[in-house]
Amino acid sequence: MLTEPRQKNDDVALDQTLRPQRWDDFVGQESVKENLKILIEAARRRGDSIEHVLLYGPPGLGKTSLAHLIAREVNASIRVTSGPAIERVGDLASILTNLTPGDILFIDEAHRMNKLIEEVLYPAMESRVLDIIIGKGPSARTIQLELPPFTLIAATTRIGMLSGPLRSRFGVTFRLDFYSPADIARIIERSCAILRIDADPEAIDITASSSRATPRIANRLLKRVRDYAIVHGTGRLTAEMARRALRLLDVDALGLEPTDRRILEAIIRKFQGGPVGLSTIAAATAEEEETIEEVYEPYLMQLGFLERTARGRVATRLAWQHLGIAFPDQIRLTQTGS
Repeated sequence: MLTEPRQKNDDVALDQTLRPQRWDDFVGQESVKENLKILIEAARRRGDSIEHVLLYGPPGLGKTSLAHLIAREVNASIRVTSGPAIERVGDLASILTNLTPGDILFIDEAHRMNKLIEEVLYPAMESRVLDIIIGKGPSARTIQLELPPFTLIAATTRIGMLSGPLRSRFGVTFRLDFYSPADIARIIERSCAILRIDADPEAIDITASSSRATPRIANRLLKRVRDYAIVHGTGRLTAEMARRALRLLDVDALGLEPTDRRILEAIIRKFQGGPVGLSTIAAATAEEEETIEEVYEPYLMQLGFLERTARGRVATRLAWQHLGIAFPDQIRLTQTGS
């Protein structure tokens, strides 16, 4: 899926190329940036490591970029891993004992860590010690290893899956929100400059409006419309080239692609607009529940096309209008309370 916000293998090189190197390069999330600047400056004046940081929000909004930017600002080395990659307690112990003073440990997809791993992190984050159990049974004993001062930055798309004790050990927690169209356009302008793409302002705006308010998707779409302009034009990215490329990719002006429309159409045509349960939608569209909930729903809700209720998902009047389906009178009466 082209507009899936989760990182794909071919995104890695592009993300590294376009990753912001200074605060001024990081567009959007102004409140988060200002708070982080204060956190970093205060730690610098104290001569201490910054507090542990928890970043959460939908994928593709810049959590990893912020982690690297923080490390750059405090002039520290950053060790990068992910929740699924830490399979055993020994894996985490190896990472922690190899940190040097001031290092930053970045754990992506932190919600996928094993609960036993989380428990090892508690004393490491709070007291900078690592408890290791040697032996088994009655002869087992616990030793404590002191850890150097370090900062844990964790990123997650599902903060509710982190245990309360782990969340409470972070000094600061920030939510990253979807970007405004103007911010996405600025991100695309910066990417065009780095990738040496000659693009008209209108073409940038068209690409931005189809980027689902997500920088990663914006950069991915930019690559595709650039390729189209090279093959079918002179290489210059014009408004017409952008429209043609997005039409060929089956991405509409709001960034919806076939699966988004299939979800909305299933709710509207098969279940009269809802409410309908997530498992039923998954069965009707042949998509996984987790994919619908994590990838598609956040943006559809951001657009106001979908609502979550106690009884299930409901397609709003805006969704009916976007798909060109007449909004029934009985639903209109129900929603207006007449």
